[in-house]
Amino acid sequence: MANTRQAKKRARQNEARFQVNKARRSRIRTFIRRAEEAIASGDKDAATAAVRALQPELMRGVTKGVFHKNTAARKMSRLVARVKAIG
Repeated sequence: MANTRQAKKRARQNEARFQVNKARRSRIRTFIRRAEEAIASGDKDAATAAVRALQPELMRGVTKGVFHKNTAARKMSRLVARVKAIG
């Protein structure tokens, strides 16, 4: 348990950041799920649209520190490869 005023404030800040990051991570995972479902359906147009919608969300997650840059790049690369394989 935090004892000093500074430590108590830091605990409050950490909790606030955790909630924001949790919401961002959840939102990005939703976009990823939508893209994977579109790919699984076999509809190339829907899959392309879903991946295009995902890309800026994923990169925003990188700039906000929710995901590592290489993790986002790897996810995008694999999804795009799966979309190309549909056609």
